[in-house]
Amino acid sequence: MQSHPPGALYVVATPIGNLADMTLRAIHVLGLVDAIACEDTRHSAPLLRQLGIEGKPLLAVHEHNEREAAAGVMLRLARGERVACISDAGTPAISDPGAALVAAVAAGGYRVVPIPGASSAAAALSVAGDAIGGPFTFAGFLPTKAGERAVLLKQLAAQPNTQVLFEAPHRIAALAAALGEACGARPVTLCRELTKQFETVATLPANALAAWLAADANRSRGEFVLVLHAQASVVADGNAAHDHTLRTLLAELPLKQAVALAAELTGAPRNALYERALALKNAG
Repeated sequence: MQSHPPGALYVVATPIGNLADMTLRAIHVLGLVDAIACEDTRHSAPLLRQLGIEGKPLLAVHEHNEREAAAGVMLRLARGERVACISDAGTPAISDPGAALVAAVAAGGYRVVPIPGASSAAAALSVAGDAIGGPFTFAGFLPTKAGERAVLLKQLAAQPNTQVLFEAPHRIAALAAALGEACGARPVTLCRELTKQFETVATLPANALAAWLAADANRSRGEFVLVLHAQASVVADGNAAHDHTLRTLLAELPLKQAVALAAELTGAPRNALYERALALKNAG
């Protein structure tokens, strides 16, 4: 069993919605530490009460005071205290406060210990069914200004690998329209309210996303994670996972029939499978 040394900062993931996703180790560490650095103490206090953790000093460490608050945290670490860092939901320091605190603590020579758990980005990737299963880029929240967002989206669309984006409900319609313009028919998996009562997961072409949202006002409510799938050409280049299926079918069927059945069996894009099947056939 891993030890939990004194004089260390513990970066603790908390649930993104469902309280049952709190890990046993996270509960143990939050009960063990001497103080807890919170993105919002008013938000964290009820969560800690639900977990039966009370009486701990709660330190406000948020985007507006993080660098200054780090000094106070390090004073505690110098005294041999254990300090936990939590955000309002999910894993701190990933599109949430915590990165500056972690950097300052590490630079000060103190140990930083990850206590992993819920992550909306990992959850969205796990249900996207993106066929490449390879590298991805975490883009997080894009700029709020339309011009800056359009420039960045153009850059992301030019990258062939999977992209993971976050968005808030009041900006999701604008992002959907911009994604459609930048990415055309490239598939997008939209995840809304992950782990919560009205969780929604839908995969559709980027240029159909805006209309899909507009068809039901409820679809624009909640917090969003979007997975922009890898480009089909990349799937074809790296899709060795489907080679056995393609070779087996090509041995018995014409090319088009083999590709159609492979697409049905694997869920991979038909165009990508066709390119790969053609390459396999030409290679003998």
